[in-house]
Amino acid sequence: MQLVDHTCATPEENLALDEALLDEAEASDEPHEVLRLWESNRPLVVVGRSTQVAVEVNSAACDARGVPVLRRSSGGGAVVAGPGCLMYGVVLSCRRRPELRSIDACHRTVMEATHAALAPHLSEIAFRGTCDLAWREQKFSGNSLRCRRDNVLYHGTLLYDFPLELIAELLGKPQREPEYRLRRSHAEFVTNLPLGRDVLRQTLIRAWQADEPRTELPLARMRQLVAEKYSDPAWNARH
Repeated sequence: MQLVDHTCATPEENLALDEALLDEAEASDEPHEVLRLWESNRPLVVVGRSTQVAVEVNSAACDARGVPVLRRSSGGGAVVAGPGCLMYGVVLSCRRRPELRSIDACHRTVMEATHAALAPHLSEIAFRGTCDLAWREQKFSGNSLRCRRDNVLYHGTLLYDFPLELIAELLGKPQREPEYRLRRSHAEFVTNLPLGRDVLRQTLIRAWQADEPRTELPLARMRQLVAEKYSDPAWNARH
């Protein structure tokens, strides 16, 4: 698997690069897969493709802090990212892995791979809800996916040294809650993993056997997506 260990200069570019890597895989005649790792140098809120910003985001608090609210191409709810939150994404080929054409199987494949990779470092990690990972029943990883004809983009968060109080400050009540949340507040529900960034990074690289580092990136497509979508208020704020 190819490895893209690259954080872009802006939040918009970071979201666009994930989609550009998916587009690149979809346009290729030969199946190839990519693991991408990145970490924003500033806080941001990322909402799902169908998230109602007015419901799930405290826009006044975001404005007051200068925190951008951006919409990703995949589903799921709102998350807060930034320093102390490692972001990962895998572009997986359905031609190589036909079982991924089932959304449930896709969630299970990626969550079980990440769980198995982290389990030797830390006990009491579990796959919870549709696509969460929890430690001692507190969520540290939220995930989402976007399916195309022959490829899937699966991406998510890994909290390890994040100021958790920002989550309660910047997010409202989620539209949907997993059963295991038990109506807990953000402060009660989320946690940081007691593992360092380098450990998480190397664990994911080994788990996905991402032993082909690449430096050539689909930057033209990334810039096009930023211009047409990720920097467009109509996309980011739409209901």
